[in-house]
Amino acid sequence: MNGRVKIVLRIAISVLIILGINYLPFGIKAEGAVKFLLYLIPYLIAGYDVILEAIEGIKSGEVFDEHFLMSIATIGALILGEYGEASAVMIFYQLGETFSDYASDRTRDSITALMDLRPDYANLEKKDGNIERVDPSGVETGSVIVIKPGEKIPVDGIVIEGNSGIDTGALTGESMPRSVKAGDSVLSGSVNLSGVLRVKTVCSFQQSTASKILELIESSEINKSRTGKFITRFSRVYTPAVCIAALCIALIPPLIYADFSTWAYRALTFLVVSCPCALVVSVPLAFFASTGAAGKRGILVKGEIFIERLAETSCVVFDKTGTLTQGTFQVSAIHPENCSVNELLHIAAHAERYSHHPAGEALKKAYPNEDDMCIVEDVQEIAGYGVKAKVNGELVCAGSEKFMASIGAECGCDCIHKSGTVIHVSESGKYSGHVVISDILKSSSKEAVKALKSEGIERVIMLTGDNENTAREAADALGISEYYSEMLPADKAAKVDEIAESSGVTVFVGDGINDAPVLARADVGIAMGALGSDAAVEAADVVLMDDNPMKVAEAVRISRRCMSIVRQNVYCSIGLKMICLILGAFGLAGMRAAVFADTGVMCLAVVNAVRSGFVKNVKK
Repeated sequence: MNGRVKIVLRIAISVLIILGINYLPFGIKAEGAVKFLLYLIPYLIAGYDVILEAIEGIKSGEVFDEHFLMSIATIGALILGEYGEASAVMIFYQLGETFSDYASDRTRDSITALMDLRPDYANLEKKDGNIERVDPSGVETGSVIVIKPGEKIPVDGIVIEGNSGIDTGALTGESMPRSVKAGDSVLSGSVNLSGVLRVKTVCSFQQSTASKILELIESSEINKSRTGKFITRFSRVYTPAVCIAALCIALIPPLIYADFSTWAYRALTFLVVSCPCALVVSVPLAFFASTGAAGKRGILVKGEIFIERLAETSCVVFDKTGTLTQGTFQVSAIHPENCSVNELLHIAAHAERYSHHPAGEALKKAYPNEDDMCIVEDVQEIAGYGVKAKVNGELVCAGSEKFMASIGAECGCDCIHKSGTVIHVSESGKYSGHVVISDILKSSSKEAVKALKSEGIERVIMLTGDNENTAREAADALGISEYYSEMLPADKAAKVDEIAESSGVTVFVGDGINDAPVLARADVGIAMGALGSDAAVEAADVVLMDDNPMKVAEAVRISRRCMSIVRQNVYCSIGLKMICLILGAFGLAGMRAAVFADTGVMCLAVVNAVRSGFVKNVKK
């Protein structure tokens, strides 16, 4: 039997005893000491743990908490002969606490289920080919593991054999399975859905994605919001203040009116009203529920303070490459001269055969027959210019306009109509044409910019190291009016500082590796699709588990809803308590009203706080 069921049973037994006392058979009425002893039974059944907590608090020096207030108020009510109200206060207090615990557990369980990523075992393939089930922490980097259908991937790795679909929902919040084959990377915490996979691990279990996510969640309590800190400070000052006020109500008016019993009752009512349970419980719960809602959508927030800052966002700055674009280059335009399109791609791809530059990779993808019987020799890569090589005995040069000028090959640049990186190509000293290499915008980037503007964020900025033409074309396609081109990482950091001075809370969104310095300096740094990057997890305040920029607008919406609910709870709780405190001090509110002001308001605040976990998707 769990603790919550026990409390419910205690409440039920206490209520039945009180009903029995009030409806004794044969017209018998409990009076005097008998009545006190009879009511003491349900009082202790319902509230013995509250009294014990109050005693423990006094012993440890933490005197002024809600347990102390409830104990003093109800014991005083018993002394004054208000036996039924003393028991009722304990019953309703326990009822409110039970409801609050239930709401907290529901939110905690949803996060626990979401973050239950680490499997209990890994199928380690030994050198003799046998499979041994081992603890995942014992799997070393470079080991081969076997993941069967239905099993969780224990450690990040590269598929070396097998085809399957994997469910990454616990990581990214996306329900659509992802197909993987040999050569594809897989992240721990994903679930293998169909075929058997052999995976070579690329890190240790402790450095795997699932472990880093759990560490991130566990450490998130360190970053407490300003509101959360305010509630803590408020409780420390408020609780002793109301105790002193209650003491004054009990002692000072009787010196004038000579009616100690009436003013003692009012003081006790004042104490019951004053319990700050609604604030102490509901505000952290609202942040917790919002963190869970964000996590379900693949958005990891490192702490309450960043939810608070996101809610105040006035400007969002995006890095371009890898954030708004796919980060993979491809041929976007081909302009041959004195040869065909196929011939131009042929000689350019062969000249770049051994290059690892993104432009070279794009050319080789555009001409998939690059590995034919063509002979490539004497390859030279000239920094800042390009590559030259002999292709079937002919000297081929591929690179910048300056490179063409240095070998006397005249460029036909007037025919360039599309922005991007231009690769000029010559053969045997004669200009053959040029190829334009461009980074491709993500399909959701334009929608993401629209979504941010619909959230009231008018200033959306793009920073890029690309040239002016490329930057302008990307910005126009995205609907971004403010952009800055040809920026180095240090320039980006300085520009973000400059923007923050004039725009208030500024969010920077980057790919989490090259942008780590800027992520660390921004008011809120959001690393996108960077779960495999230690730099991203360390530098960023928010980590998106996939490459979808729409998640930025979702994070803002979740944060704003959370802060709206927190403000509602703070204002309503304090407001209602102040009203009831004043009414109680003047005898216009009795113990029943006090119970509502304490437990009733707490229940309302808890229900309101739980709403933080339910957020509609942003409009596309």
